[in-house]
Amino acid sequence: MGRKPTITRGQLLDIAEEIVRTEGAKALTVEALARAAGISKGGVQYSFASKDELVRALIERWTSQFDAILNTDETLSAVDLIRSYIRSMRASQPAMNAKMAALMSTYLQNPANMLETRQWYQGVFDRIGTASAEAQAARVAFLAVEGLFLLRIVGIDEDGAWAEFLDDIEAMLNRLLDLA
Repeated sequence: MGRKPTITRGQLLDIAEEIVRTEGAKALTVEALARAAGISKGGVQYSFASKDELVRALIERWTSQFDAILNTDETLSAVDLIRSYIRSMRASQPAMNAKMAALMSTYLQNPANMLETRQWYQGVFDRIGTASAEAQAARVAFLAVEGLFLLRIVGIDEDGAWAEFLDDIEAMLNRLLDLA
């Protein structure tokens, strides 16, 4: 009979998120996670064979949580989907988004992860569509929010401008819809 694990995979992900949140994405290593969890590197590698697998699990966890906030209701119109997306971005923690964006850039260095991310975005674009002016306005707003998210890597929100930028995107979405 094997030894019962003293720490779960979920608990390791919680600790990994804390490392990213407090020290940044570069500080997340298997060794740092083991130290913070009070276990051996082998204990971490039992749950995550490599740092890449650990980062992948964090991104998958984060994406799942974000999708749940976003509400993947298939009946939403393209515009309502993007409005929901903007609300989700407003509700998310600014500092965590910046750290997760940096972590995501590491994640995307693996070609398999890049493909998976491309497929997620393609799924969003497929839901939005292109057949109407409303869909085009929604697509432009989505792209603007994504660009803003990536700007968090360089600290665009240090002075709290994030909410104002999201306000600008929503205002432009409404203007584009008025023109449609």
